[in-house]
Amino acid sequence: MAGAPPGAAKPEHVFNRAAEWTGLASFAASSAPRAMLGVISGRRRMGKTYLLRALVDQMGGFYFGATAATEGESLRQFGAAVARYSGSSVPFSFASWDDAISYMFGLAVPGRGTVPLLVVIDEFPYLAKTAPELPSLIQREIDRFQMTESRMRLLLCGSAMSVMGGLLAGAAPLRGRAQLELIVRPFGYRSAAEFWGVAGNPALAVRLHAVLGGTPAYRRQFLAEDVPAGLDDFDDWLCRTVLSPLSPLFREARYLLAEEADIRDTALYHSVLAAVAEGNSTRGGIAGYIGRKSVDISHPLSVLEDSHLLVREDDVFRAGKSHYRITEPLINFYEAVMRPSWARLESGQAREVWALAKTVFAAQVLGPHFEAMCREFMLGAGRSLLGGHLGRVGAGVVVDQAHRRQIEIDVAIAERGSGGSKAAVTMLGEAKWGTVMGLPHLERLSLARDILADRGMDMDQCVLACFRAAGFSKALRAEAGRRDVLLLGLGDLYE
Repeated sequence: MAGAPPGAAKPEHVFNRAAEWTGLASFAASSAPRAMLGVISGRRRMGKTYLLRALVDQMGGFYFGATAATEGESLRQFGAAVARYSGSSVPFSFASWDDAISYMFGLAVPGRGTVPLLVVIDEFPYLAKTAPELPSLIQREIDRFQMTESRMRLLLCGSAMSVMGGLLAGAAPLRGRAQLELIVRPFGYRSAAEFWGVAGNPALAVRLHAVLGGTPAYRRQFLAEDVPAGLDDFDDWLCRTVLSPLSPLFREARYLLAEEADIRDTALYHSVLAAVAEGNSTRGGIAGYIGRKSVDISHPLSVLEDSHLLVREDDVFRAGKSHYRITEPLINFYEAVMRPSWARLESGQAREVWALAKTVFAAQVLGPHFEAMCREFMLGAGRSLLGGHLGRVGAGVVVDQAHRRQIEIDVAIAERGSGGSKAAVTMLGEAKWGTVMGLPHLERLSLARDILADRGMDMDQCVLACFRAAGFSKALRAEAGRRDVLLLGLGDLYE
């Protein structure tokens, strides 16, 4: 799509989201003479409604926010909203959703105006749950107005990720009908630091992001702008917010799981997440942790992936091997720190619990989170740092058969071979949160490089990278002048 149309500049009160705004504004202002459909999804608290309301305010149109209600009540609410939009003092009474959808599309016929009509239906899964025929009714109208002129620009939005993802999947009625599919994701770690006003303090920013991630609603709606005053205030801030039973964030991780429509037995899902939080990241490791067979956890894993709470990441070096990672930092923090001491936290013992949990926080939360941040950093900065070379960014394990051990590579960049060329590795990296990195870390990466070269991979351009938060030894700093060595500190990730 082209850039945002004239007069649709992103409002100043909408932080970040430039790419999302441009896509939405271009969709809404499209001059195509046919009905168009967009599907907007994203977990709760991401600011989808905030963004869409700003779009409607800026460009005009009709906004309807569905609620958890019966089919009849939802139909009455929709009729009242359409009446207000149409300027009627009397609510419209639709006999069925068939009538309501037909009327809505009728508002966009050429005789009603010349500019595109933006229609936003927010929390669409609430409506589809009680009226499962809605996607088929919308499909009928979308198809009808491909041959007949229409100004309709319909956006369906929802937070139930599995439901929204299913709207355009497989044999779903709306499959192939959408011109826009947008997932509103959390802010990246750098944008989150700017949003929280801590970009100048990387040590605080990374801790804050490891707990709350990039969810915008947590600062304004949940914490009423309660931001740590500095690194020295982080412990007190954590005890008075996330770990306090008086704070809305205290039970938020539980609510995030319960809100997903496909999750029934929350105890099983919490056990799966707890297994991952404790470092059991393989399917077999998760199954063993919770006392189930691997085949028995296929469905929970799939649901958590569809809900964007868990992601499966393939091993860069071993085909068929993969690891799971929790994508929502607050859930990871809850499973690692809060859930094991839930009764004590509920009784107001936040400071006592936190004093004992700091080691767990560093090992199970900050360490893995820092590794993921380093991979995210290389996705954005890798091409410039590696002289234009950038392939697939991930993690993996190099098996050292001679010493019967595995070398974990936290940040790996590899390019698949093609046209007879060998697969090439352009970076092998290790990330350490609380450890001063020294020559042994670099030597381990060098050994992994030699092993991969012996297996026939092209390692000529491979850079060995050390990412650290605690510092580098003097001996390792002396290696920084080498062409194949890259040393990056926490501050570098935030520049």
